[in-house]
Amino acid sequence: MAFAVARTRDEAHLYLELHPCPNCGSTDTIWEHGLADVEGELAISYAGICPGCDVERQYLFGLPARETRAVGWPTFGGPEPSELLDPGQWMDVADRAAADVPADPREAGKVLAVAVAAVDEVIKFVPAGQDAVPEDEFWTPAGRAVLDADPGRFRLDRLLVVRDTYRELGRETGAR
Repeated sequence: MAFAVARTRDEAHLYLELHPCPNCGSTDTIWEHGLADVEGELAISYAGICPGCDVERQYLFGLPARETRAVGWPTFGGPEPSELLDPGQWMDVADRAAADVPADPREAGKVLAVAVAAVDEVIKFVPAGQDAVPEDEFWTPAGRAVLDADPGRFRLDRLLVVRDTYRELGRETGAR
């Protein structure tokens, strides 16, 4: 039984945030996490009770092959593409963050750091020597919808411009 790998805690938490309770839509679950043995395979378990409807929730993730060292915040993963979120979902995370940048420089810096890191995650789906994310990398309806709305957004040259723009905006805010 193979589970999609959660490369880091930040990636697992983002995944959980993007998957509200199927019963009531709440995203307020307080998650407890730890290792679980599932039919002889180790997995990372996130479990909690939805405060909106009291339903028990659990997600199981595969363990990464190697530890991803945190280099700043957020750290979503190493050099390999995500198995939890497809490139369209990552772009949506970047879009949402960049659309809601607060006036406070410290908070703005955090939000723009998420936008930069999310675009970096999209870039990981571009194969070496290629100039765009291949269409077959979009495996979720949500990710596919982002691709269908503007396929050109997934060209490497545009991704680099967007990422660098978010990075520069973060510097301009004076955020630390």
